[in-house]
Amino acid sequence: MDEKDREILRVLESDSRVGAEDLGTMLSLSPSEVQARIGTLEKAGVLRKYTAIIDWKKAGEDGVVALVELKVSPEREFGYDRIADRIARFPEVKSLRLVTGTYDFQVIVTGRTMQEIAEFVSGQIASLENIKETVTHIVMKTYKEHGCELQRSEGLERLPYSF
Repeated sequence: MDEKDREILRVLESDSRVGAEDLGTMLSLSPSEVQARIGTLEKAGVLRKYTAIIDWKKAGEDGVVALVELKVSPEREFGYDRIADRIARFPEVKSLRLVTGTYDFQVIVTGRTMQEIAEFVSGQIASLENIKETVTHIVMKTYKEHGCELQRSEGLERLPYSF
């Protein structure tokens, strides 16, 4: 992978709708060369998915998002990988990361209600072998998602602070 490939990835990460012609113009490449590079990146598994960022609240579907922290006992010979594979298969799990700190995994989970999230975490996640502890944080409001601002307070200024 060269710098042109990385630049294609940066542009697509910012806006996956940019076409080969526009990418070619930006990077001094022909549209066919851009398409060939993108095809190679897709086949190599570097470029994994094209997606849209949706403000579900504005779309009339106000679900619940939770950040779940998991403390686990790693498996001998497999470490965290097999545990992560099991957790990642649940459709409620939108993101799963191995992290440093007090907890081992950070999981982003979605559901229709807080009760649905609670039942999923207690019934499906916490009951897995090797899960020692869970902490669930319910997202109250999302201001920015994947680099896209969803909520911006227009004209809101910080009030002066004085004694």
